[in-house]
Amino acid sequence: MKIRSVEYAGTIAEPGGQAPGDLLQIAFSGRSNVGKSSLINTLLRRTRNKLAHVSGRPGKTRALNFYRVNDAFFLVDLPGHGYARVPVAVREAWQQLIEWYLGKSGAVRGVVHLVDARLAPTEHDRRMVEYLSELGIPALIVLTKMDKLKRSEREKSMSRAMRDLQVAAEQLVPFSSRTGEGREALLDALEALIGGAEDTAGHPTGRAP
Repeated sequence: MKIRSVEYAGTIAEPGGQAPGDLLQIAFSGRSNVGKSSLINTLLRRTRNKLAHVSGRPGKTRALNFYRVNDAFFLVDLPGHGYARVPVAVREAWQQLIEWYLGKSGAVRGVVHLVDARLAPTEHDRRMVEYLSELGIPALIVLTKMDKLKRSEREKSMSRAMRDLQVAAEQLVPFSSRTGEGREALLDALEALIGGAEDTAGHPTGRAP
């Protein structure tokens, strides 16, 4: 997949909100400091004029942010979790929003879940993957910050993720926003997830049912 156009399309802040169109949707999730905004900007080639805001303060994303890609699908940035220093009520509201979006909106074609390659998957990571399996939503696990690992640590990180999250090797993508490692593999995986969102002439056909 080649990225030809990207634009911010809209936000949903509460359960029951309307998406900014009827394109297929791929959601991106992960803990608050996993590097999700950096990954999205690297993936979409927006490293100079950043699309997703990169902040030194975890928990910056507080709603569902929609980005229209190639006029073919929406990339949806979900609120982070884990280290966000926000009131319990806010975290619970985020959880309700995410559960509504994944479980009831009916528009999600797949979820890309980010895990820091340097750390063991958390209980929340495990619950998320199990939840997606229960919903029947395809999950792709991206191991971020791979450039920070020594060569000898890379395979250990991937084996740990497969074991702890009970996923196959084909569901893992090692990624580095600094070096660009994994960008093409992730784009290929997204293309497979949206399955036919673009025809061979490059015209969008991926409308949600």
